[in-house]
Amino acid sequence: MNALTFVSRALPPQRVDVGQLVPALLRGKSRREIQALPLAVGNRVLAVGDVFGVRGTDAERIVFEGGGARLDRLGAGLDAGSIVVRGPAGAYAGIGMAGGRLEVHGDCGPHAASGLRAGEVRIRGNADGFVGAALPGDMQGMRGGTVVVHGDAGDRVGDRMRRGAILVLGSVGDYCGSRMIAGSVVAMGGCGERPGYAMKRGTLLLVRPPGVLPVTFNDCGVHALPMLPLLLRSWKRTDPAFGQLAELGGRFRRLMGDIACGGLGEILVPGA
Repeated sequence: MNALTFVSRALPPQRVDVGQLVPALLRGKSRREIQALPLAVGNRVLAVGDVFGVRGTDAERIVFEGGGARLDRLGAGLDAGSIVVRGPAGAYAGIGMAGGRLEVHGDCGPHAASGLRAGEVRIRGNADGFVGAALPGDMQGMRGGTVVVHGDAGDRVGDRMRRGAILVLGSVGDYCGSRMIAGSVVAMGGCGERPGYAMKRGTLLLVRPPGVLPVTFNDCGVHALPMLPLLLRSWKRTDPAFGQLAELGGRFRRLMGDIACGGLGEILVPGA
């Protein structure tokens, strides 16, 4: 069977909530039934067929041809199957995912993978701020799974992150890992200011540390950490590009903090 494909027509100027276009809600529906489904578009409701051309039948494999920066909540609550977006995505891509795979071949709006519990979100462009972060009012952000960003990511990556891994091939913005509860964030490029702000636990691995390291972190010296080779191998399996982490020699300077919040988190930077 061919993948169920949504071809973007001339998108309306308002934002379009496509959160219900996921396998769990489309299985067993005919093409006509799918075209008649309602979509929230700004303060009005349009049918799927008014916004997308629909072809294919396999609801376990969904493709959005063209994508769009105004398409919000792509893959929301995805628990199985795959969604591929051949273009940019709007805000909240992959929010609340519990399994499956979401792949965006373009840039992504804010709050990608917020509330992620399992599965993989892969962004092959740049990601806006708050990747894997908690929504306003939520006490926890990402709770599991893996996020891979092939470009750069904005501010507050992993804010209130509870579990899982966020792997960024480019740079990250300010306050990376702010208020982290647990989990791992890796940045292969540059890093903005105040990483680990109010961090409780978890790991930030910064290949290029910021110019000024936080004063609320204690320098514990350079170590060969026993668990790190296992993590490096798992990240290499996720994407071969992270294999170059092993070339750093396996020894990292360990900074423990934020001491204002218990001091159990760690920032790892390449050591001598």
